[in-house]
Amino acid sequence: MIGRVPRWPTVIVGIVAVIWVIPIIGIVATSIRPLAETSRGWWRIDEFTLTLSAWQRVWEAYPLAPALGTTAFLAAVATLGTMLLTPAAAYAFHFLKFPFRRLLLIIIINAFVLPQQVVVIPLFQLWREMGLIDNFLAVLIPYVGLSFAWSIYLVKTFLEDFPPELVEAARIDGAGPLQTFWFVVLPNTLNSVFAVGILQFLWTWNALLLPMLYLRTNVPLPVILARINGTYELNWDLQSVAAIVTTIVPLVIFLVFQRQFASGSQARTGAKE
Repeated sequence: MIGRVPRWPTVIVGIVAVIWVIPIIGIVATSIRPLAETSRGWWRIDEFTLTLSAWQRVWEAYPLAPALGTTAFLAAVATLGTMLLTPAAAYAFHFLKFPFRRLLLIIIINAFVLPQQVVVIPLFQLWREMGLIDNFLAVLIPYVGLSFAWSIYLVKTFLEDFPPELVEAARIDGAGPLQTFWFVVLPNTLNSVFAVGILQFLWTWNALLLPMLYLRTNVPLPVILARINGTYELNWDLQSVAAIVTTIVPLVIFLVFQRQFASGSQARTGAKE
């Protein structure tokens, strides 16, 4: 007889979900109500007036549309570059033999514990000498380079249980390293590559520090959101609108590709069952 399933995990998950959703409801309510009402508490409904004035004001006062395009471009290019380079690097570290392979891998993975703030000043000096300040390359190169610390480790961990017989069979058939990677290894690692792509997209879309320091003309949404944060005035309604615009795309991307993300994060073998 199958034992009765306890209900306490469902209750705990439900409570956590409610706590997680409450701030989102508050942001939405603040963006569609007058500031005079929400300043006393967005949860109060004794006075409830719907208005889109905050949406109109923020789109007129701040370049949200260009910032949205800039954010999408930076996130797409950085994600595509990481998804193309990470599996190739993981394949090289796992299957190929070359000098200082283990030492180089340790250095790359240990970069994961290096705070991003440590590299911003040396990078700023380097980009200034190279004339890359206010150039998209100033943020795209660190986006892709800094992601190698965790993305290569994730894909290489996936390859730990990859059947070496498939690679050996490809070599016996005369396939070179590139052909083996492209036709044998890569098709069987797509789940982990998709997981890397989703994590990279979410990180680059919400990145603030590097674009704020290196970009001047075309800036992404997180930088605009930081600028909207007033110092001498309450503009919670404008901040709420900008926050919704900033987070809606990553939320949609995660919901659409959550199955690939779950498969990539849970997969432990490259073998087909």
